[in-house]
Amino acid sequence: MSQNVTLRGAHLGMLVWAILVGLSFPVVGLMSELPPLLLTALRFAIACAGLYLLARRSANFVPCRQSLLLYALMGTCLAGFFAAMFWAAHHATALSMATLYVTVPLLAFLLGRGLRVEAPGWRLPVILALGAVGALGLAVAEGWQQGGELSFGLGEAVFFAGCLSSALYPVLSRWGLAKEYLPESAAVRTFWSLGLGGALVGALGLATEPLRHLANMTALDLALLVYLGLCSSALTFWLMQRATAALTPGVVTAYGYLVPFVSMMLLFIRSPQQIGWVWLPGSLTVLLAMVLLMRHERPSPRLG
Repeated sequence: MSQNVTLRGAHLGMLVWAILVGLSFPVVGLMSELPPLLLTALRFAIACAGLYLLARRSANFVPCRQSLLLYALMGTCLAGFFAAMFWAAHHATALSMATLYVTVPLLAFLLGRGLRVEAPGWRLPVILALGAVGALGLAVAEGWQQGGELSFGLGEAVFFAGCLSSALYPVLSRWGLAKEYLPESAAVRTFWSLGLGGALVGALGLATEPLRHLANMTALDLALLVYLGLCSSALTFWLMQRATAALTPGVVTAYGYLVPFVSMMLLFIRSPQQIGWVWLPGSLTVLLAMVLLMRHERPSPRLG
């Protein structure tokens, strides 16, 4: 475990992460309809530009061959998730995607057990399952109010593959730290994984999306893109990498359960009339799971 990141600091950082991610969805909704993959590549490029001055100060900024290969795998995970998400958005319902996304922490735990960066035991899987039930309750509540329905087809299958990619990202980060293939600097790890992931997403975007559509970007779109790049990409991935030094992948990804809770609170602020009992079971279950998670301070295993 990194001596520079305490368990309390890691948990607090991931709380900030959940708030920033939850706030990013309404920001994205303010933007014009632009090529999503190319927009993500630009967002990652802005994030890397913001991280560069911080990352380059590290003595291990330039990666060795083992580190570069691992960064490439981590970047592939990011590219795989975003590509799957954008493709599935046109072939699957929002409710189905939200439901599948609650599996990410449990997938991260299972993958982490396979690479021995998660400790054996029953307590954490139970907490993760409890959080998944609560997040699923919030997703169903939102789908019920919006008239969505659950289904499983090709779109859902592709998005589930993206969820696997998302779950693997923190597992590879924790494994690389334990094996000392990755540096202690969270900024360096974030810079290279976002940079390679953005390059892959950008290449896919150039192959599938009309570049000329980016010319439709307005000044407001550009301002929002800079905000998303610096706050919703650079800062959030830095917080995740920072927490990965102290927490296991299952615990880190479990903070994703709070994202629909943050979205729910924003919905209530905008439309108080939508407050109803249907939100209560999921909300209480998520909050209970997060309290138990913060009290679950078992040290993550080390690799020899």
